[in-house]
Amino acid sequence: MRRHNLKPIDDHALEELILRGIQRLPYRMPEGSSGLLLRFIHLLDKWNRIYNLTSIREPRQMVSRHILDSLVVRPYLHGQRILDVGSGAGLPGIPLAIAAPELNFTLLDSNNKKTRFILQVVTDLGLKNVEVVTARIEEYQPAQGFDTVLARAYSSLEKLSQDVREILNAEGCILAMKGSYPLAELESIPVTFKVDTINKLEVPGLDAERHLVILRAVT
Repeated sequence: MRRHNLKPIDDHALEELILRGIQRLPYRMPEGSSGLLLRFIHLLDKWNRIYNLTSIREPRQMVSRHILDSLVVRPYLHGQRILDVGSGAGLPGIPLAIAAPELNFTLLDSNNKKTRFILQVVTDLGLKNVEVVTARIEEYQPAQGFDTVLARAYSSLEKLSQDVREILNAEGCILAMKGSYPLAELESIPVTFKVDTINKLEVPGLDAERHLVILRAVT
């Protein structure tokens, strides 16, 4: 859906908003991160004018609802190989790849227009630690397993754990990003998985509930 009569992005104000947000995170971002995140928002705003990549249309809202909402899970990443399943517009994978350039990220989505967008972002931002895959998770057969599987918008914990079981390393974990506390979903987790922890997340600038469910395979 096209948008008309859009106000231009105020780069200075938007980058200041990003800087204020990342300064409130419990870790330090690499130098130059705010500029990369600003460019990501520009690309997301541009592609959103034609493709329905995200329902968030206002760039200032993208800072809290997309960028910072993704970055708050950085301290929970485990191991070297990270899979963002159902990445959509590259969330949370792109912000996290900027935050953790020493880790290797695979961003997977079955929607071709969304993976084309992610590839454009990876190229424009010069991200060397990101691989983009267009595939359904049920059909994906990577050469190596993953240490962490991330999911920001997945149908249920039950389906997520079933879909990624075979590509999760033995000591790996699933990080499922949720809004409100997912009590009903927790009751349907397969017996092959156990809940490690459930963490309430504080996203700078966002007045909404966020929880992170960490699952591990039962060995």
